[in-house]
Amino acid sequence: MKKGYGKGVSLGEGDIRKLFLRLAVPAVISQLVTLAYNMVDRVYIGHMPEVGRAALTGVGVCMPVTIILSAFAQLVGFGGAPRASAYLGAHDTEAAEKTLGTCTLFTLCLSVLLTIFTRGLSGQILLLFGASSEIMPFASSYFDIYVLGTVFVEIASGLAFFITAQGYTTVSMISVLLGAGANMILDPILIFGLDMGVAGAAVATVVSQAVSCICVLLFLCGERGTIRLQRKYLRFDWGLLAAALALGLSPFVQILTESLISVCFNRSLLRYGGDAAVGAMTIYATVMQFISLPITGIAQGAQPVISYNYGAGQKGRVGACCRLVFQVSLVYSIFFWTILHVFPAMFPRIFAEDQSFVTYSASMSGHFFAMAWVMGAQISCQLMFVALGNAKISLFLALLRKVFLLMPLIFLMPLLLADPVKGVLLAEPVADSLACAVTVTLFVKRYYREFFGKGQKGYLSIREILSR
Repeated sequence: MKKGYGKGVSLGEGDIRKLFLRLAVPAVISQLVTLAYNMVDRVYIGHMPEVGRAALTGVGVCMPVTIILSAFAQLVGFGGAPRASAYLGAHDTEAAEKTLGTCTLFTLCLSVLLTIFTRGLSGQILLLFGASSEIMPFASSYFDIYVLGTVFVEIASGLAFFITAQGYTTVSMISVLLGAGANMILDPILIFGLDMGVAGAAVATVVSQAVSCICVLLFLCGERGTIRLQRKYLRFDWGLLAAALALGLSPFVQILTESLISVCFNRSLLRYGGDAAVGAMTIYATVMQFISLPITGIAQGAQPVISYNYGAGQKGRVGACCRLVFQVSLVYSIFFWTILHVFPAMFPRIFAEDQSFVTYSASMSGHFFAMAWVMGAQISCQLMFVALGNAKISLFLALLRKVFLLMPLIFLMPLLLADPVKGVLLAEPVADSLACAVTVTLFVKRYYREFFGKGQKGYLSIREILSR
């Protein structure tokens, strides 16, 4: 097996803090850049003359589809990459490359099926997701073009995990940066310069995903990595595929249910608050990604370290890395939550020029983000279950927050409050609080003795783990 994982990166030795920073920082930057160029689309669209608010709401209705496509990328990538890392830790490079080949073939087949399905049922899907007659033309214009780039989304997002799994988080970051650069250049040209409007934003997004896709494939097929995408392994190994999909099921369900939650929010808010409330939710959903995506990036950056050392039996290093993931994630979510409450109108002003809409969105955001500070603890612990190969608990936690708690609360809370729109929005903090309590409790109960107990390097008490 080749020595090193990345430029001089050895996942099984060296200072955990430095290794964590080296891998997590590029992963977080990748997530932020992805968010930035998705946000740029919505900013430009929201500032289109005369139709900006309706166009922004139309694109917001399409968000569940983009989330669903991302969920399938997570199913393959976040499921297969930890398996590949664990095989590398056990010095079984062949199994790691077979996992990559199997997941790549599955991704290609899945992309074709998703494209046919979403393109063929576009009108029905948009109506289901809450499109009104006023915003349907904008939603359809964006949707019909975006889904044609499904294969680029799946490869660029899903297979990039296999680059990160080898310790090359900087390469993953560069692929995202190049795609983001293409999108930011093309957006104003296509939307305003060529007067393509919402369709121009969709074309720019598809092209940017294609650029990232090419970068990912060039690296995986090249000689630089520890594992390579080879033709002889482009076949289904059903045992490896089943193991990868079982582990990827948790992040898949977590993101897929995010799409269902978006549909529930849109339909409920359309009923009680009209298009203005749905437009405000488009902003809130984007802002929520500013909290969740960097935390996901932190966990993704740490995943190779956790999975590799878990496979190598180095429990002290696993515990030290898990502790860092938890602490950094929690500090970040508290920091961003503070910004949202001190400057509630900051993000609405970025997305819209209509002052009444800005004021409305700002006045309601405090309800939706009331408990957003706990997300650092909840998301990090859930994703660490994935990195440690514990698919069952991670799947349960993904279902708990979204399906068992948030979805029922979206329809129940409006019935309990005089202002039903506030009731819909308050479903989010109630679900966040309960899910966080359960997730952290399960993680501490399952792994405290194994990774943080006495005798392990870097031992800390439970109080220190939760409070440092």
